Amino acid sequence: MTGKLAIEAQGLSKSYKIGKIKQPVLKGVNFTAYHGQVTMVMGPSGSGKSTLIAALSGLMKPDEGEVVALGESLWKKKKAKIDKFRLDHCGFIFQGFNLFPALNATQQVEQVLKYCKVKKSEARSRAVQALTEVGLDKRLKQTPSALSGGEKQRVAIARALSKNPQLLFADEPTSALDSVSGQVVIKLLHRAAKEHGAAVIVVTHDPRLEAYADRIIHMEDGEILSDTFVNRPEDVPPTAPHA
Repeated sequence: MTGKLAIEAQGLSKSYKIGKIKQPVLKGVNFTAYHGQVTMVMGPSGSGKSTLIAALSGLMKPDEGEVVALGESLWKKKKAKIDKFRLDHCGFIFQGFNLFPALNATQQVEQVLKYCKVKKSEARSRAVQALTEVGLDKRLKQTPSALSGGEKQRVAIARALSKNPQLLFADEPTSALDSVSGQVVIKLLHRAAKEHGAAVIVVTHDPRLEAYADRIIHMEDGEILSDTFVNRPEDVPPTAPHA
């Protein structure tokens, strides 16, 4: 699976209406990502990075364009089918952690697996395994109020990884963290690609993360300005960085 095309988008366009004016956010963007690779999408605020992730993952329908994810045309599906696709195949990590205040670390992960219809005993086992993998085996019973920012983000990563996602989307995962915690987080995302075979797509404006990328895409004003492979999959020709 590693090195195989995981997701491909053609001609993604999206505009937002501000008063009577339409503000384009994505302008005919073409995009690909591969299993076993960390693709870093970089650019200033307002460049269209988060909108691109939303369109690729089925969270926001583009005005124009097509997304083929794991061989399926995403935006031709009905909403319920898109929701199920995300649940079955995608993991998400956001800068705000999105944890439940009353649940401990183990329960945070179990809750997501419950939505995936995983049996209770297996959910507990997978939750402990995922949290151990991110170095939180001593923090299984802690609620978010007792965890540092870096630990909260590691819980969020464990929650995403417990589903064994083929597509892992991270939107500014280190922006609320200090440099040490940020390094831990990006190393975990790198491991998700290399050891789990996920296609990991990270949106960030943090240049410290570039060292962990297999591919770096720079966006500005809703367009891709540059697309550079650090480690190129075998089936990608040198003349075609993106579709």
